[in-house]
Amino acid sequence: MTVRFRLRDALAWLALAALVLTTIAHLATKSPPMPDFATVRADWRPSEAWLYDRDGQLLDSERVDFERRRLAWVPLGDISPAVRDAVVNAEDRRFWSHGGVDWLAVASAVRARFTRGATGDRSRGASTLAMQLAAFLDPGLAQPGQRDWRTKIRQMRAGQALASNWSHEQMLEAYFNLLPLRGEAQGIGAGAQSLFGKKPAQMNRTDAALFAGLLPNPAAGAEALGRRACRIAKAKDCSAIRAAAATLVSGEHAARFDPGLAPHLAVRLLDKPGKRVATTIDRRIQTAAIVALRRQLEGLGANRVRDGAVVVLDNATGEVLAYVGGVGLGSTAAQVDGANARRQAGSTLKPHLYAQVIEHGWLTAASILDDSPVQLDTASGLYVPKNYDRSFKGPVSVRHALASSLNVPAVRTLIIDDVQQFRDRLWALGYHGLVEDGEYYGFSLALGSAEVSLVEQANAFRTLANMGKWSPVHFSDMRKDGEEARAIVNPAAAFIVGDILADASARADAFGADSALRLPFWAAAKTGTSKGMRDNWCIGFTDRFTVAVWVGNLEGDSMRAVSGTSGAAPVWRDVMMALHAGSPGKPPKMPNGVEVRQVSLPGTREPPRREYFLAGTAQTEMASAPQAARRPRITSPVSGSVYALDPDIPIDRQRLAVTVSGSVAGYRLILDKKPLGDADAGQQILPRPGAHMLALVDPGGRMIDRVRFTVR
Repeated sequence: MTVRFRLRDALAWLALAALVLTTIAHLATKSPPMPDFATVRADWRPSEAWLYDRDGQLLDSERVDFERRRLAWVPLGDISPAVRDAVVNAEDRRFWSHGGVDWLAVASAVRARFTRGATGDRSRGASTLAMQLAAFLDPGLAQPGQRDWRTKIRQMRAGQALASNWSHEQMLEAYFNLLPLRGEAQGIGAGAQSLFGKKPAQMNRTDAALFAGLLPNPAAGAEALGRRACRIAKAKDCSAIRAAAATLVSGEHAARFDPGLAPHLAVRLLDKPGKRVATTIDRRIQTAAIVALRRQLEGLGANRVRDGAVVVLDNATGEVLAYVGGVGLGSTAAQVDGANARRQAGSTLKPHLYAQVIEHGWLTAASILDDSPVQLDTASGLYVPKNYDRSFKGPVSVRHALASSLNVPAVRTLIIDDVQQFRDRLWALGYHGLVEDGEYYGFSLALGSAEVSLVEQANAFRTLANMGKWSPVHFSDMRKDGEEARAIVNPAAAFIVGDILADASARADAFGADSALRLPFWAAAKTGTSKGMRDNWCIGFTDRFTVAVWVGNLEGDSMRAVSGTSGAAPVWRDVMMALHAGSPGKPPKMPNGVEVRQVSLPGTREPPRREYFLAGTAQTEMASAPQAARRPRITSPVSGSVYALDPDIPIDRQRLAVTVSGSVAGYRLILDKKPLGDADAGQQILPRPGAHMLALVDPGGRMIDRVRFTVR
């Protein structure tokens, strides 16, 4: 009896010990919780983002995440059946019938381990696709160097958990998308592209064997990969597979499937992995702009100019129809976005200056300007503007001066206007790189000394095309509230300036009678070349489109033998011709506030002509006016001047004389908002250190002119 009780106690203790050990083993081998398929799919983030045109066609892609190379999630149905079968047969041939663990494979692996049979290529043992997938989902299940029984059991339990909650199709789909491949590629989408130069659905039987052969060791060399792939394919002649393995390892098949039509815009708009942006880009127009720019740069040669950019806008909507930041070729800075980079504007700002002065009524298109040498005092010394051809034309009309892009008349026009007012007008037109005040830029602002971007240029000229109404450009249809068009330029002034820019005869002296600016339909255009021949522009518009072109060297070195009509203008012409194929541009309708008058210009080389005027400013004859009849203005001190006080001379002996031109009877001078005296009384300023503003006001109190100067 005693023996029986002892045996019973022993069995009880053994049972308890077994229960405790089983519990401990169960807890020790517990697998981490596995997510459901929908969560894994929703959490997938590709490393790429994609850019589409207005019709939903792919324009370009941009890699945003550089940790791993992942493309969009690939559904199982988009993977070649040959690849699916090859992977299942090589990795887990009873995948479709087991519940996450292949117990027959487990038994075979145990037997092989103890019998130490003959070995060929290393086998993956009893690890099923479900177990491998579990390790992809939780890397803790496959830590490097952990191949003990506890880790294996945890993988098996995780695989069973997946099989009980996921369908086999879901497991296989997730496996193909999560598996790590050669290099930095993850998933069959990136792997098929980077290794085979194909899409997953295009892979053939040889590709499938190689793909499956990579899985045990993605970094395998060509020989080992070819040997394993040959066994998977069960091929009698392995020469073709070995050759394909060598090609795969070399990386020769790597390819990109996006068209690469807008790489700079992709960089600008794509900032998050997986982001898909539908743009306003018209694929046909984008392609035409690329072709035109590439052809021109190839023709000029990289030893003359290396870079260029094109922007095309829809006048009515502000939509960006083409955005070419560069085309590579001989560029040494191909990654720089030439369409968004700020470059010196050159003569392209002149139309906005003349539009502002015309709308004030201070000049008309027929007004006479003196194209003769001039010297201006500025803060940095004498400013002596010169024309592009280093010659002077004498008395010229505003129409001729703008159309021929004469520099000295433009500077004289800025004196009539005001540097600060012109700077403010440019800011209103969207030139938001002009962050300094007018004094900083000085009179050279008339000749485009400020730095601007091609997009800003295009939209400012689009404002002229829209009769002075400005609105922002749009790269996509996601517009912001409160972005209605704003009236910036007087419609009549915009119309007159546009007519001047479309006048081929007015620009013939400077550009010839048949330059690249002359199209077989109405089009307004302005070229510009910056200081040192570093930038060449051509911006123009028709009734429907605005096209802006820049060519130059993005690294800032000068171009060689490239002018306004030989650099950017041919590209502008080609793009305009493509835009209007079968539908030529039409002249704009004359707005209210414009009148037409026949005018003669004695004293100039210009024949009588039919001219446009703002209502109330028309004249039948234009000639040089006597000094007293000219618009009153302050001639000294010159705006932007800096005066230094001499400490050895009493301050009351260092007065500044104020001089004004024109008839100024009844006009007054205001210094720093305080009355200085009558303008015709020969006033003097007792200088005090600091910045000052001197204004000239008419008898009615309206400011006619103002200058800023500094005393140190």
